[in-house]
Amino acid sequence: MKEAIQEKAMEMYMKLGFRGVTLDDIAQEMSISKKTIYQHFSNRNELIEAVAKHMLQEIKDEIDNLCQGQFNPVEELFAIRSYLRKTLEGKYQLPIFQLQKFYPEISQKIKQDQFCKMHDSVMDNLKRGIDMGLYRPELDLEFITRIYFAGVTGTKDPNIFPEDKFNIHTLHTQYLEYHLRAIGTEKGLVLLHQHLQETDENS
Repeated sequence: MKEAIQEKAMEMYMKLGFRGVTLDDIAQEMSISKKTIYQHFSNRNELIEAVAKHMLQEIKDEIDNLCQGQFNPVEELFAIRSYLRKTLEGKYQLPIFQLQKFYPEISQKIKQDQFCKMHDSVMDNLKRGIDMGLYRPELDLEFITRIYFAGVTGTKDPNIFPEDKFNIHTLHTQYLEYHLRAIGTEKGLVLLHQHLQETDENS
């Protein structure tokens, strides 16, 4: 029953956002009592946190799929960026916005989990890139991994990059290009230029 409640809650949150759905709404939709929900989740915030963690796990799983060797390290970063753009600006856009605005404590926990996942993913990407001669071997991997996360999250901050001055889609591509130019070898930059050229031709 706990999984069923969580699945129904997630379905409703995706459509209406966290603020638009009450426990009464979920109970009515499932034809159960609110008391039944409380048997599995002590309060509304606990259910929201469970759903938010499930959302993050779905994103983690998809990123893992993209990192199975089908792309070289340069292409991999663009593939992950493309997936996140479609996902975070699609079905997850409203719930994530409301999570950040109305449930900051839960949002902070999710952000910490997000950092751990991105840390591991970027670290693996850097090591593969160095092994393949695409990234400079003298890089401080821990520093690059953390500064990359800071940059990615920073470009999402409207106080730093207001929407009336920056196009969010172009901004993310610019940051990724900035990152790769900073760490790439001549061989890696050739792949970057090829990718950017192909993207321009297909846009």
